[in-house]
Amino acid sequence: MMHPEERLAELGLSVPEVAAPVAAYVPAVRSGNHVFTSGQLPMRGGELMLTGKVGGEVSLEEAVECARQCALNALAAVKAQIDDLAAIRRVVKVVCFVASTPDFTGQPQVANGVSELLGEIFGDAGAHARSAVGVSVLPLDAPVEVELVVEV
Repeated sequence: MMHPEERLAELGLSVPEVAAPVAAYVPAVRSGNHVFTSGQLPMRGGELMLTGKVGGEVSLEEAVECARQCALNALAAVKAQIDDLAAIRRVVKVVCFVASTPDFTGQPQVANGVSELLGEIFGDAGAHARSAVGVSVLPLDAPVEVELVVEV
């Protein structure tokens, strides 16, 4: 199996710097053989990619891109705890929160941005349990927030 960061490079992606927390928490915590990330927003270069509600100001396609960035940020938080993404034995759980308009029901499609990326990076070890949840608002008016649980 190719190293996860080599696979990311093939996809034209990389693990960013760990996003600074926007409140009183840490980006990730290791407990035994698991790393739990805090919710990661679609920050790129220290700025939110987009703001607003999916189904309103933010399109489904834009939300999927935000979800992918959230996943990369979550992997950055994991890497800060374990030093090497190759130590990930499997992705256990993904939770994807989508700030959406009341009539938007495509939360699973937004979460697929995370799920498909993790599958591309980790193969079978990227298959995971998942929740895709519609919410009225997220921190900083972000359209998407993602958290991961991985086994190391």
